Order: sequence, then structure tokens, then C-alpha cells
Amino acid sequence: MPAFRIAPAVADAFPDTLIAVVTATGLRGRESWPHTAAAVEELEQQLADGTWQPADESDPRIEAWHTAYRSFGTNPRRIRPSVDALGRRLAKKGTLPRINPAVDSYNTVSVRHGLPAGAFDLVHVTGDVDIRHADGTETFTPLGEPDTVEHPKPGEIIYADTSGVLTRHWNHRDAHRTRVTEDSTHVAFVLETLHATRDGALLKSAAEELRGLLTPHADGITTHYLDPAQPGTEQ
Repeated sequence: MPAFRIAPAVADAFPDTLIAVVTATGLRGRESWPHTAAAVEELEQQLADGTWQPADESDPRIEAWHTAYRSFGTNPRRIRPSVDALGRRLAKKGTLPRINPAVDSYNTVSVRHGLPAGAFDLVHVTGDVDIRHADGTETFTPLGEPDTVEHPKPGEIIYADTSGVLTRHWNHRDAHRTRVTEDSTHVAFVLETLHATRDGALLKSAAEELRGLLTPHADGITTHYLDPAQPGTEQ
């Protein structure tokens, strides 16, 4: 399995970062996932009832990501953190997109807890995955645009393996190559906070919720936590 690592420069710039990496093996994406379907419907019903609403940019969990984006030269109101964009879409439409059970699971956990989340099909990851600043030479093909090639700006924070970029702007958008489909069997899910002191317990609760949705449909689940003191899953 690839290792996930926070690069020293990222750890120095964001010293309160905490990232959960939840890895599922033997995932069965083509069977029915009733608990995930129920979780999505419950969240949408709570929104409709007015008993819950997604975090917006006035929330400190989202505001922290806007500040981080600006620090590496990204306008967060034009290129939004994933959880911000997802929450805005949910608030506007009243529903979450249905992609496939694995993606629906992490989307629901992400927006419920106000934390960015993503996932990578590890079959298509080459080498280890580093969360680092881009040098500008890397290539990125956006999800859903297999014929498009982009180059992150120097200094932009990315997830990258030895073949290219897996996410741009830290967590704005995932790559097409490592997208999670119904046929993905070996998947790493990530949940992130920049303020572990404040939101570390929230992130761990979210990781356990995600693990609970995945467990009935996987042969095995492991959870690792990355922070500046323990920056790699291989440790």
C-alpha cells in the first residue's frame, strides 16, 4: 500500500493539521449500501426541516481553509475547498449528488461534519503520496476531463504520487486517474482539518462514522492519522 506523507514545509506552514486516512480493502461497490442511502436521506431531511444546515464560509472550519487557500495564492471564492462547494450545492439544491456508494459515504460524512474529504483508488496510485507544495512542473487531469492537462502553480499545495497530481489546491478537485468508481476495491479515504486543537475530536468522530459506513462492504478497514509529529502512514 502507498504511504501518505505530509511534507515538512506543509507541516511547518500548517502546524495544527490533522488528516485521517481510512483505507478499505476488498470494497464491494456494486452491492446495496442501505446505511449510506439512509445517511444521505437523513441529512437531506434535516436540511429540509431546518434542524441542520451545512457550514458556510462564516464557519471557522471553512474560514480556515479559505485562509489557507489564500496563503498559497488561490482565491477560495472562485476555487472553493471541496466541503465548501459541496455544502453550497446542498444548501441550494436540497440534495446531495449520488455518485456511487463509496463516494456518497464520504460526501455525507464530509458535509455533515464540515470537513474536507476525498478518496483515491489505490490500484491507480503509483508510488507514495505526498502532501506538498507544487513546483509547477507537475501535471493534473481533472476528474471527468480525461483529455485535459493542467499544471498547478508553484507553491500550490497538492496531493501527488510519482506519476502526477492527485488533488489540486489541497482539496479542491480530485484527479481523473485515481477516481473512485463502483468497481474500486482498494481505496484510501481522507478527512482533513487545519485546526486539530479545536476540531481533532470532530475529525476522529467523522472518521469513525465513515468507517462504520464502509465496514459492511469491505474485507478490511484501517485508519491512520497524520500530523506534523507523525507525518507519514508508514510510521
